[in-house]
Amino acid sequence: MRFTSELEMQMAGYGLTTAHILYRMPDFGSVLQSYVWQDYDLAPDFPEMRKFLNFWETKLEGPLHSVRYTHRQLVGPSEWKKVTGEIRLH
Repeated sequence: MRFTSELEMQMAGYGLTTAHILYRMPDFGSVLQSYVWQDYDLAPDFPEMRKFLNFWETKLEGPLHSVRYTHRQLVGPSEWKKVTGEIRLH
C-alpha cells in the first residue's frame, strides 16, 4: 500500500522505529562502529527494519554485531475527534 503522507502512515498503524546498530569494521574485526536508523514501521513484525537489515547483511561489508530498537506510535485513530463547531475569540 502506498501512502502520500506521514499522517496517513500513522493513521494506518505505522509508528516511528529507531534502531541502534553496532557493526564490525570490515578490516578491523575487533572495532565496533555505531549506526542509527530511523523510519516509520509496523510493530510487531517490523518489515521496513527487516528489509534494511537484510540489505545490510547482503550488500554491505561490515558484519552486524547487535541491533537495539525502540518503537513508538505517534498518532492513533482514537486520538482524533471530529470538530463540529468553532469559537473565535478576538
